[in-house]
Amino acid sequence: MNKHFDTPTVVVIVVTFVLFVVALFVKGLTHDILLEAGVFLVSVKLILMSYKSSVGNARVLEELEEIKKRLNN
Repeated sequence: MNKHFDTPTVVVIVVTFVLFVVALFVKGLTHDILLEAGVFLVSVKLILMSYKSSVGNARVLEELEEIKKRLNN
């Protein structure tokens, strides 16, 4: 899994989580927390989409390598 998450992605995950936790303590459990939760969930969704794309790209590359090997034989 480490090969799919580069350093900037990990930094974004950590910063987003830290800011979300800080917002929880600063704003409390008011209606503004829904906005903070929405921003957090959008960030998580983007990170998950990036991960899924990375895994899919790796699978396609493996299949292309196999096709290349079969064509060379």
